[in-house]
Amino acid sequence: MSMRSVGVLGAGRIGSAIIRALKSCIPNLEIYASGRSEETLSRALRFGAKVSKDNAYVVRNSDLVIVSVKPHHFLDVYNQIPLDFWLGKLVVSVMAGVRLETLSRVLHGAKVFRAMPNINTLVGKSATAIATNNNDSEDRSLVERVFQCFGSVYWVPEEYLDIWTSLVGSGPAFMTEIIDGLVLGAVSSGMTRDIAYKATLDMIEGTVKLLRELGTHPIEIRDEVTTPSGTTIQGLKILESKGIKAGLIEVVETSFRRSREIGVEIDNSIRAKLNR
Repeated sequence: MSMRSVGVLGAGRIGSAIIRALKSCIPNLEIYASGRSEETLSRALRFGAKVSKDNAYVVRNSDLVIVSVKPHHFLDVYNQIPLDFWLGKLVVSVMAGVRLETLSRVLHGAKVFRAMPNINTLVGKSATAIATNNNDSEDRSLVERVFQCFGSVYWVPEEYLDIWTSLVGSGPAFMTEIIDGLVLGAVSSGMTRDIAYKATLDMIEGTVKLLRELGTHPIEIRDEVTTPSGTTIQGLKILESKGIKAGLIEVVETSFRRSREIGVEIDNSIRAKLNR
């Protein structure tokens, strides 16, 4: 199967970032996009998409459809589209919580995938998890090609997606809190915020590159930097006394549980509406 066109249902912030990335990544790809507001449509148009408020128009003209609407709007969008439009279509949902089983039930005859990108899509550095029950290698390759346009792709079992939402989806918020704390510590010690902020970002980027290129465990880098009676061990003692690592573990676990709860609520709500 060739892929000449991609449709984005819901060209909001993430949807628009996807459009912009695809336009620069895959030559001659036609992109169709829908949105609820003129502002959304105008932005998608500016990024190179053919736009419409008619969701059926987007699905009809697209080989692969990315569903990027809010979960509680999903059935409203679905009801606007003739059932036969979904037949044989590659459909990738980036909606939180809507399970593959439910998507397959609703989107009759579609080849269904779920993907979880994050806000780093905006700068082409998302880490996206994709789950599916479709084992067709060509279908999977096409979906992977699309999502590689704005970052890394990880094929995972569906049960990982709630953990992914916690670690990777919410992760940028957790990281920005850590970054802000480090910056404030430097400011408190006498450094200007501007220099502290830029230096912190450079330090984090360098540490990530070091870990990737050396392929070592983070603890090895920690031990390399830590010298007897030095500055690093004094800071590490504070991290230990404050329970920072245990706190981070709890942050991810708690966020994961909430993600799973929300997913069940969303999926049950859609199923209930379908059964009316």
